[in-house]
Amino acid sequence: MTLAELLPSTGCSTAPVPEAGVWPDGTRLDGSDLVIGGVPATRLAARFGTPCQVLDESTVRARAQAFRAALPDAEVVFAGKSLPCPEVYRWMAQEGLSLDVSSAGELALAKAAGFPSERIILHGNVKTGEDLKAALQHGVSRVVVDSFDEIAQLGALARHGQEVMVRVTPGVDARTHAAIATGVEDQKFGFSLASGAALEAVLRVVEQPSLRLVGLHCHIGSQVRHVASYEEAARRMVGLIASCGVRIEQLDLGGGFCAPYLPGEPSFDLFGFAQRIRGTLNYECALRRVPVPRLLVEPGRAIVANAGVTLYRVCAVKEGTTRTFVAVDGGMSDNPRPALYGAKYAVRLVGRGGRTKPVTVVGRHCEAGDVLADDVPLPADVHAGDLLAVPATGAYHHALASNYNQVCRPPVVAVRDGVARPVVRRETEEDLLRRYL
Repeated sequence: MTLAELLPSTGCSTAPVPEAGVWPDGTRLDGSDLVIGGVPATRLAARFGTPCQVLDESTVRARAQAFRAALPDAEVVFAGKSLPCPEVYRWMAQEGLSLDVSSAGELALAKAAGFPSERIILHGNVKTGEDLKAALQHGVSRVVVDSFDEIAQLGALARHGQEVMVRVTPGVDARTHAAIATGVEDQKFGFSLASGAALEAVLRVVEQPSLRLVGLHCHIGSQVRHVASYEEAARRMVGLIASCGVRIEQLDLGGGFCAPYLPGEPSFDLFGFAQRIRGTLNYECALRRVPVPRLLVEPGRAIVANAGVTLYRVCAVKEGTTRTFVAVDGGMSDNPRPALYGAKYAVRLVGRGGRTKPVTVVGRHCEAGDVLADDVPLPADVHAGDLLAVPATGAYHHALASNYNQVCRPPVVAVRDGVARPVVRRETEEDLLRRYL
């Protein structure tokens, strides 16, 4: 059973959008207009301008609820880096999730949201002294250590009893893009299990009188589709638990659960994951005669990706020798993922239909690689002024946005039950100038 199948029905059965799996729950067509969270896309573009990142609150909450329902005994931790926004953090707190942050900046957003400190976890492969001090001052529940230097530094800064988890590189190939594979050997994340560094890290934490080892952590990558990859990680982590010689209370298997970006791509099999991981942990712990640790998971993309839609306005259409280029008013400053990972997206023209032809949707930036979508079908008469909608843009779009070419970053507009409200305002030129001396 997939994540999408575990979600409650929205009741919107009239004129659903054809590619239902990639759009927010209940997105539908009203004639040729696209209705997201009860609000027409044309109205959103007219009110908030373009580019505009639209986020359906009900979809975000439903996916958070699905993880908690599937894993009632686990701690579900929202990966805050996927969509750093105080309002989204508030939704997660209200839904009973914990939160992981990877910098003092993300922690500041969590504080602004009033997120309970006892449900915040700090991790990341590099934490500066300022990051660690901010976390200790705020009283975050756990710090996931990622290097021997960090263990020593945290031990010197912490008061007695700071809870710590050790990030382990389990040597599991999650069969994803190389740029988002984090569980394989010989890369920057975590302590290698194969080399013995992970066990050494455990011993060094235990030796620090100001630290208390409570768990182990691993993360095998992003856009992981196969539950078997998590099962293999769990087996290897339990093997480490058995060799630690100390009680390990918690085991965090990370996140990386896939989300569909193109029509026909499956959602993650959350029900299968929950059943199989429980069985694997119980079996391996019984086999090795260690207590079963409490499970933690860190969904981010799987909660917010398909809740997001980005609206663009077509600025120009150019005919190349072999391709038609449709240039829009955004690009790699609000979505660098195609350039970073070769990510693929669907595109829909809002407001009218017609016979289609394949086009390449490109951005406004001074890079040949500023391509948002290749070979996507749009009406053959697409022209300047048309409104385009790109689904599955809720994760790592706002987070990765930049000011390349000094283009201002777009707003994030939350929609729910026919009401739209900005949760991140559009950046202005005055905002840009404030940093210059």
